[in-house]
Amino acid sequence: MRISNRLPVSLAPTAFSLLLESQRGRVDFLDLTVSNPTRCGFKLDGAPWRAALSHPAVLDYEADPSGHLAVREAIAAHHGHGVEAADILLTASTSDAYAWLFKLLGDPGDEVLVPIPSYPLFEHLAAFEGLRPVPVAAYFHERWCLDLAAMASACGPRTRAIVVVNPNNPTGQFLSLEEWRGLTSLCARRGLSLLVDEVFADFALEPGPGALRTALMDAAPPCPVFVLSGLSKVALLPQLKLGWILLRGPARDYRDALAFIADQYLSVSAPVQAAAPLILPSSPTSRQQVIQRAQANLAALDERLRPHPHLARLPVEGGWSVLLRRPALDADAACAFRLLQTHSVLVHPGHFFDLPGEGFLVLSLITPLAIFCEGISRILPRLSVD
Repeated sequence: MRISNRLPVSLAPTAFSLLLESQRGRVDFLDLTVSNPTRCGFKLDGAPWRAALSHPAVLDYEADPSGHLAVREAIAAHHGHGVEAADILLTASTSDAYAWLFKLLGDPGDEVLVPIPSYPLFEHLAAFEGLRPVPVAAYFHERWCLDLAAMASACGPRTRAIVVVNPNNPTGQFLSLEEWRGLTSLCARRGLSLLVDEVFADFALEPGPGALRTALMDAAPPCPVFVLSGLSKVALLPQLKLGWILLRGPARDYRDALAFIADQYLSVSAPVQAAAPLILPSSPTSRQQVIQRAQANLAALDERLRPHPHLARLPVEGGWSVLLRRPALDADAACAFRLLQTHSVLVHPGHFFDLPGEGFLVLSLITPLAIFCEGISRILPRLSVD
């Protein structure tokens, strides 16, 4: 039987994934890549939304392709910056949001530009819609910088959109105001749309003075801007499947077309829509726990890096990850494999996120502090050459 060529050529487990499966059962196994906030010991007040989920209203189904007005009003209040309920469409996740936007903006064979390093999600989501993702490498000069000239050169006759993550995952870099102006200007000149994933925008850690904390600060961009977010990060509730698309500038002209796409799926459940207006007002307390955890882990990492001058961590403007720079004595994949096999500590190799060259490991800042400290204490001496 033949399957679609949208899928990877091979779905067989890698040697690394087989090793990981064998290591997870060990009592001394430590995961420094955890991204599921429900497994990190945060204290969440579930009383308001549990009550909403048990309310008789969840038995009433209203098929609104844009999502219930009360939910969109709560999301608009959460974001501020002049966002209105009419600017919002609900999805079941940010992955759904990407799928709908790729359907909206491109035909099979069209292209979307994706600056790298970045999360390895876009390649498959674009391919599922028949689009071709075109990676454009950022460069590091005291901070990660978009190569706007390279992006302009990569634009071809079939380019339809640019996708950026603000702040980036895993580099933690917010776009600068200068980069934002360059991006929107490029999109306006070339007739492109700009997709801005801001699921981590509420988690600022070390933002620079010129950081674009949210694309919503620009109330009138010169090109269509679609901003994505959702409950998974905003409220630390990935199990309650709710994402959203915010329309900015000329993107509002696409509202009816997006609603038409949404109407074919109607993927957002009634219970989560009933709960969302109660969840969002209490979400700042949850996010503050994450910020405090990330700051504590960064402080612990800085302290433990002092005896190892050949190691360093890069600045983290926002988000849940930190890049650990090491001497590239071996490939990142080989290093991560060795740390897992020999020391039972899981880290991400840099190539997982298309980081350039070798010499990067990626750690999760939402790892419980005790586990994070034990894990880095195990691995740092094995990475240093002093």
